[in-house]
Amino acid sequence: MNLEEAVRTYSHMLYRICIIMLRNEQDAQDAVQEIYCRYLEKAPVFTDTEHEKAWLIKAAANRCRDMLRFRVRHPQISIDELADSLITGQEQQDTFTELLELPARQRMVIYLYYVEGYRVKEIAQMLGISQQAVKKRMQRGREQLRVIWKEECCR
Repeated sequence: MNLEEAVRTYSHMLYRICIIMLRNEQDAQDAVQEIYCRYLEKAPVFTDTEHEKAWLIKAAANRCRDMLRFRVRHPQISIDELADSLITGQEQQDTFTELLELPARQRMVIYLYYVEGYRVKEIAQMLGISQQAVKKRMQRGREQLRVIWKEECCR
């Protein structure tokens, strides 16, 4: 069976297995994709369809266990919990939320400059980019924040 046939035949079953083990739709989708990537990489030879199905189920169980282990070793905190623990006032909360809406490149330089108090030269050194790139990212970030604030003001 080729990959396309395997996906058509087994993807729903693998997704259900991953949902049951991971209890998260996005993680289950990621797991299924990774299982099929391994299927392509390993290119296992199967004696029959039951052997292929068993291999995929075992791969799904192993991938889900790995993902669960990772969760335990690397606990995550939600953005809301993070904001609640770091920020006290509603205005600060709103600003933090708006900052999170920026693209990562702009968010990082704006955060380092305005919150942590680093200078442009220091940020450039930390991020391994030119000072001009830092200034441009800050300019774009500020422009996007103005757009966000303007939209909120007009609601």
